[in-house]
Amino acid sequence: MQQDTFISHLIELRTRLLHGLLAVLAAFVLLFLWPGSGAIYDFLAAPLMLALPEGTKMIATGVITPFMVPMKVTALVAFLLALPYVLYQAWSFVAPGLYEHEKTFAVPLIVASTLLFLSGVAFCYYFVFGTVFRFINDFAPKSITPAPDIEAYFSFVITMFMAFGVTFEIPVVVIILVRSGLVSVEKLKEVRPYVIVGAFVVAAVVTPPDVLSQFMLALPMCLLYEAGLFCARFINVRHKVATQTDEGQSTSP
Repeated sequence: MQQDTFISHLIELRTRLLHGLLAVLAAFVLLFLWPGSGAIYDFLAAPLMLALPEGTKMIATGVITPFMVPMKVTALVAFLLALPYVLYQAWSFVAPGLYEHEKTFAVPLIVASTLLFLSGVAFCYYFVFGTVFRFINDFAPKSITPAPDIEAYFSFVITMFMAFGVTFEIPVVVIILVRSGLVSVEKLKEVRPYVIVGAFVVAAVVTPPDVLSQFMLALPMCLLYEAGLFCARFINVRHKVATQTDEGQSTSP
């Protein structure tokens, strides 16, 4: 009986993964048809191109790089577009094993996680890239002619998108820690100085070696940590009230 249940869970997991992959594939095909992988890469490269001297173009050192890199960018955008549906499939898989109060808490948590991750990516693209690229271009010696490689730029973009997307999930992590009872809001307040130092250390590791980009990642990390503490305080109070109400109802004759 237990083996049948385990196999059914594996089949359900395979089905959910397949649905998620099909959603990403469908988004990829639509983006490939319109506006096209070339246009998508041009959009991704726009912050860098605007910061470089007029007439500067990016280069491709590999034989198939001009084809593969735009395809990778299209796949990245397709995943971001399909992310809500992918998370919905993950939610559908774990939902049957949750209690009602856990389902009530999990749904807004999934929505918030998706919005925060996409907000981090948007913040990186629209605000960080332009500022950092202009700073680097102004700092570079005038005797240097910039010729960025498209594959190196794509790797840089992926790293920065992941760094800022994950960073913007800090409020969700704080809320989960407090809601699960692993740590209290008061304890998180006590470790605030260590969190600030850790934020700058993480920013120094995952961002380019310039102070501006490190500061632009560390500052949101600190602010989002404070936002998580603010939200967790109210969620923790509501959870205690709900628990006391449930205990009162269960002990009443």
